[in-house]
Amino acid sequence: MKTIGLVGGTGWVSSQEYYKIINETVNKNQGGLTFPEIILYSVNYGDINACNQENDRDGVYTIVKNASETVCNAGADFIALCANTLHFTYEQLRTEIDVPIIHIADATAAAIKAKGIKKVGLLGTRDTMELDFYIKRLAEQKIEVIVPEKPEREFIHYSIMNELLKEVFLPETKTGFLAIMNKLAGKGAEGMILGCTEIPLLVNQDDFEKPLFSTLELHAKAIAEFAITDE
Repeated sequence: MKTIGLVGGTGWVSSQEYYKIINETVNKNQGGLTFPEIILYSVNYGDINACNQENDRDGVYTIVKNASETVCNAGADFIALCANTLHFTYEQLRTEIDVPIIHIADATAAAIKAKGIKKVGLLGTRDTMELDFYIKRLAEQKIEVIVPEKPEREFIHYSIMNELLKEVFLPETKTGFLAIMNKLAGKGAEGMILGCTEIPLLVNQDDFEKPLFSTLELHAKAIAEFAITDE
């Protein structure tokens, strides 16, 4: 079994869920008391946020690269970035890291395609919804993505930064998310990507009629499956 390297703390609330799902998935497959070896580097999200406030993407990349190198040097056979937004670093990072990186959008695309869905709504941080690194990756899989209007994107981003990353889940915030999701469905979205790994802790499939794609769960299971394959 491969040793898993996780770059987490982005935020810690979802990182603990990654750890739980990965362990459960591996044990379900392997049985007994078999669980994976996991090296977790939990970054200080405050450092990333400080870079974001200055629009310093190079600063964020340096944090991600240093964390990735640390888990690789500690013995990880592959790594995963436990956040959607951090995947803006993927293209550069994969040229500077010698181990495979499990891309969160690839795991998400596979689940969307398995349901035969071609058009989805995307909720996430401002960068995930507005930059092309995520949407382009899905477009390569022939998946069309639509995002909320700007005021709605601001509401989602604010809620993630000021509530979800602190493990605060308010009923009124959930209501706001569902209203946005219903609006996207009205524009033709056949399903909804919960494209911030904290969002599935606020909204789940019982809350919404159309298929939801929890990037947290899909990514964690993809990591577990890669750990136990011979690839």
